[in-house]
Amino acid sequence: MSERLAPGATVGILGGGQLGRMLAMAAAKLGLRARVFAPEADSPAFQVSENPVCAPFEDIAALRQFAGDCGVVTYEFENVPAHSLAVIEELRLVCPPRRALVSAQDRLAERRLLQACQMPHADFEFVAEAGALEPAFAALRGRGHITAYLKKLRQGYDGKGQVHLKDDEDIAAAQDWLGREAAILEAAVPFLFECSVIAARSRHGDIVCYEPARNTHTHGILSESRVPSGLPERLIADAFAMTRAIMERLDYVGVIGVEMFAIGGSEPESLVINEIAPRVHNSGHWTLEACMVSQFENHIRAVAGWPLGSPERHSDARMVNLIGDEVDNWAALLAEAPRRSLHLYGKAETRPGRKMGHYCDLTPLNHPPSAES
Repeated sequence: MSERLAPGATVGILGGGQLGRMLAMAAAKLGLRARVFAPEADSPAFQVSENPVCAPFEDIAALRQFAGDCGVVTYEFENVPAHSLAVIEELRLVCPPRRALVSAQDRLAERRLLQACQMPHADFEFVAEAGALEPAFAALRGRGHITAYLKKLRQGYDGKGQVHLKDDEDIAAAQDWLGREAAILEAAVPFLFECSVIAARSRHGDIVCYEPARNTHTHGILSESRVPSGLPERLIADAFAMTRAIMERLDYVGVIGVEMFAIGGSEPESLVINEIAPRVHNSGHWTLEACMVSQFENHIRAVAGWPLGSPERHSDARMVNLIGDEVDNWAALLAEAPRRSLHLYGKAETRPGRKMGHYCDLTPLNHPPSAES
């Protein structure tokens, strides 16, 4: 394993979106340099990184030169081609490991990982192509599930790449949508709310977990995260244990986001894992303001071989995404709450459904926070 990076060394970041931007800023806080590799010339992370590289992920020569200039390489989103990481691995340590990326890029591989870890997840059927959809839906119905979500194996995030099947009348349209692509048909989970755990694992296997956030989505896109989540302590402990088990199985290094559904009647009684994100996560943005050490700083610490920081929080937090033209209200948002912390991502174009920024409101705790590590 590579030696610990010293201040002044360079962390390479694949992907130039807002997560890469915030990782680069966290690296600068620690005296490390950040170099970003992304295909888009207007990548927001280019604005805060040193000598960025604008090239396709398929450009092998550019990847090799980029890796040679970095002490370690990480990535900010899970759609970086796995073969690009394989090229970089020949020259430099890549964190998180490539197998974590591969598992997250394919919904079936992700479900197989959860099964191997003996983690609770929604019941599902593999659908090889459109013709297999009808018997798959019948199989789920036979096991007592009423509705289901058809999810393409790849390129699914923020509600993309999936359709809801409520009854048999939806099958024909879903078959046209799927065509020859593969998918999983997943039983709809009747949950009380979604929550997520953000955790970091060091090169030496140390793990810290941030308190779960309670998440609200609008049109499939995360709109708000709140801490505390309302989960009882028993389920928080379960959420941490499941997250640790996944990280240990993958020999993970860096920050991971694990999305879960809270199941129960009037109160949460159990958890079901929905999705794994092998990167810093939107639902952990609140850690920038509510914790002494944010998810972004802990990710940089982990990949650089540094000791992890405490995940304890000093405040309750509410993080709100600014999606599409909501960002145009930035001045009013600041004026109505002078203590509000605002982050704008520097994106040149505003589009419906695009995350343009976020803000965070805090309520300081009246007692010393308890640490979880």
